[in-house]
Amino acid sequence: MRRILTLTGYFVRSLFLSLTGLIYLILALIYWNVFFTPSQGTPHIENYILIVGAFGVAVSFLVTLSIAARANQAVHFPVVVRFPSRVEYLTAVFLSSTITATLLQLLVALLALFRGPGLLWGRLVEIPPLWIAVNVLTAVLAMHATDFVAAGWSRVYLFGLLGLLLLGKSADSSLSGWIADRLGRISQTINRFGWYAVGDWMNTIRQWVSGREAGILSQIYSWLAWPFSAISDAVINGSFNASQALAPAVLLLYATILFLLAADLFSGKDLEFIE
Repeated sequence: MRRILTLTGYFVRSLFLSLTGLIYLILALIYWNVFFTPSQGTPHIENYILIVGAFGVAVSFLVTLSIAARANQAVHFPVVVRFPSRVEYLTAVFLSSTITATLLQLLVALLALFRGPGLLWGRLVEIPPLWIAVNVLTAVLAMHATDFVAAGWSRVYLFGLLGLLLLGKSADSSLSGWIADRLGRISQTINRFGWYAVGDWMNTIRQWVSGREAGILSQIYSWLAWPFSAISDAVINGSFNASQALAPAVLLLYATILFLLAADLFSGKDLEFIE
């Protein structure tokens, strides 16, 4: 832990003392001035939570890309070989990215309180789990998008699958109708040849596909995206029910699975640091 924390502090300090860190600070101030202009008066607490949370998502992704690029420099190769495990180095990159993004988000959150919303203690307790869970998941996803973690076509597979699910949510209903129509034609063709058992079986599948309210891809996407919709609904409604309160934990579960995948990729790949 001391090795990880030492390297984490090094990455955080090196970013904030660089031009990149200055740019992130300027972006944070611009974001605050655009969305929380003091002259506009007090925004609602729901808008405060969602808007600052959206900033955390954006800055977590960008900061992770920046720190991962720094960690992938050849100057750090002597540090990597001294670690008993590469996962410690990867953990330091993850922690430094999450801490840096959270500090920038906290800056915007504190500035937004100037003529901002009146925070109730009950709502104040809800905020950290929401923001931290989303930031952690975003940071892990960003790590998979970098050359630092990606091995071969790993990021193409991961983000391609996410894109397929995202597009499938809107296109799956028409796709199901197209599949049902083709199955119906195949069933009719098979019945003409006298293979009635096979034709009836194909027709049963057609009825099952056409009778579904949502396609398979749409259902998978809805299941995976449930934590995000549960969090947004609970924030807007002003209270969490029993199932919605588990949404941040589910996001952390997603992040854990993706981090284990990143650790496996990073531990087994050939390191090609940038000069």
